Amino acid sequence: MTRYPHLLAPLDLGFTTLKNRVLMGSMHTNLEERGDWNRVAEFYATRARGGVGLMVTGGIAPNREGGVFPGACGLYTPEDVANHRIVTDRVHEGGGKIAMQILHAGRYAYGPDCVAPSPVKSPISPFPPKELDEEGIEKQIADIATAAARAREAGYDGVEVMGSEGYFLNQFLVTHTNKREDRWGGSYENRMRLPVEVVRRVREAVGEDFILIYRLSMIDLVPNGSTHEEVVRLAQAVEAAGASILNTGIGWHEARVPTIATSVPRRAFAWVTQKLMGKVGIPVITSNRINTPEVAEQVLADGCADMVSMARPFLADPDFVAKAEAGRPDLIAPCIACNQACLDHTFQGKVSSCLVNPRAGFETELVVTPAEETKSVAVVGAGPAGMAAAITAAERGHRVTLFDAAQEVGGQLNMAKVIPGKEEFHGLVDWFRAALEAAGVTLDLGRRVEAGDLDGFDAVVVATGVLPRDPGIPGQDHGSVVGYVDVLRHGAEVGKRVAVIGAGGIGFDVSEFLVTGESPTESLPDWMREWGVTDPEAARGGLAPAGPQPEAAERAVVMLQRKPEKPGKRLGKTTGWIHRAALKMKDVEMRSGVNYERIDDAGLHVSYGEARERPEVIACDTVVLCAGQVSERSLADALKAQGVACHVIGGADVAAELDAKRAIDQGVRLAATL
Repeated sequence: MTRYPHLLAPLDLGFTTLKNRVLMGSMHTNLEERGDWNRVAEFYATRARGGVGLMVTGGIAPNREGGVFPGACGLYTPEDVANHRIVTDRVHEGGGKIAMQILHAGRYAYGPDCVAPSPVKSPISPFPPKELDEEGIEKQIADIATAAARAREAGYDGVEVMGSEGYFLNQFLVTHTNKREDRWGGSYENRMRLPVEVVRRVREAVGEDFILIYRLSMIDLVPNGSTHEEVVRLAQAVEAAGASILNTGIGWHEARVPTIATSVPRRAFAWVTQKLMGKVGIPVITSNRINTPEVAEQVLADGCADMVSMARPFLADPDFVAKAEAGRPDLIAPCIACNQACLDHTFQGKVSSCLVNPRAGFETELVVTPAEETKSVAVVGAGPAGMAAAITAAERGHRVTLFDAAQEVGGQLNMAKVIPGKEEFHGLVDWFRAALEAAGVTLDLGRRVEAGDLDGFDAVVVATGVLPRDPGIPGQDHGSVVGYVDVLRHGAEVGKRVAVIGAGGIGFDVSEFLVTGESPTESLPDWMREWGVTDPEAARGGLAPAGPQPEAAERAVVMLQRKPEKPGKRLGKTTGWIHRAALKMKDVEMRSGVNYERIDDAGLHVSYGEARERPEVIACDTVVLCAGQVSERSLADALKAQGVACHVIGGADVAAELDAKRAIDQGVRLAATL
């Protein structure tokens, strides 16, 4: 008897059956653009072998002008078809099914040749689009249909037509971007003509026995977006035109509402998909912030959808479905929705991977195989780097002992998990704990290891992390001063007026911790109110007319930094804006170019710029030091002094912010070669 009867039930599409209700949603990985088709094939085949019912590729351009950037992968030539056949054959050998997403970016295309219904420039691109004439629109339709036919020729089981997230077809639907007065604009009947015609022509091109998914924007989250009535009308028209499945799209890329970041509640938009259930006769898929089999099962049990789409969870663990089927959900490496190695990499032109699983996207490069010679390995430090190294080394057959001075594993992750909006880190620490046990790692916790304690090990890995950097401010021994570790780990008392010294990732996290009462991530109604999200039946696009209504801040916080740059500039590329917006909504004051003169009973004395101008006293009850970190290398230095070779990884190696992505990657890569 399975714990997940809805999730693991087959889905009959008539001409084919999906083995379960799990879709691996589309993700652009930048793999196809590398031209190594064996690598692309292994990425998808690894997930096929992991049991997912159906996968959708990253977006494939139907033509040059529709590519998300110049050189984006398309399907134009017989050679392209042959390359894609390498992928589909490998997936089918692995027992999977795969659909190709056809993505026309419209005005989101990052190039001067972008096209759109009207010449309305996107706020996330510097290129104004060219307005299409009748002939140009016909070309786009024909090119999309041709891409679908080539996908079938390349061995795909279906296609997904991208009609959401503010891309080309979505741009025709709303007056926000469609200012036309011909048969492609004006009334909603005219504005929805293009997506409906595209689906009709795609079905005509591929035949009846081929999966055709339409990605429908259920809630636009932009001004003048679609109403719910319009969404239903389009869904029914798309079904009539030949779609096999409707997949949920949430929010345009330019929307100022987070939709997939870790601070978004789990299954935050399943209720939007549920509003479509019963109004169409084809299966409906829901998506966004569904990252455990328990959540997915409950979404289906609640009648929110017929199928669940999870994208990034399959970066974190390609065996997600297999582990759920085996009754071991505790061993599923969790997607924590951090965006650091997936979306951030995508927008930087790097291969998308995963903080939790650095092998994602690197399956042919970062190969973990049984060790030729079993060794006794000591890993000192049970933070992300040490745990990753210990698990990987043990899985290769080494005898591993993991030491830490703390009584629990997790290291700095145990501070991250108490930050409002980072509750997912609880699950990450839980998974590490389960994975250590499953791999057979011996834990030796609660004592500080000296160099002499490590005699007899064949290899020593030092992952002792970081220490807070001493900012050297006169008066920092004043009773009002505490460090971030005191606040997050030891519950140090903090007054109502706070100066936070340091505006890096830790400064932002500590400020969030200090101004937030009950975490809105734990309450969907509170989160929706905070970001101004409402039912699209009540307001166009699902944006509340009153706008964001956050809870009042728990404290008055001033966040300061020495660097004369915008606070938060170095935060994640795709999530930094969320952290800045969240603190601004709580009236956190942010200052740059600050000199810290001294701390005394009056407060924090500061000045500005190289000339130390505008001296000022910031009256505050508490000063919290978040002024960076230094590597904790004392053990490594002691071992070196004794002539003992050791490997140094994580924060002990480089203390540039707290970087779990780099730490875990380093740990896995080292252990793969021990």
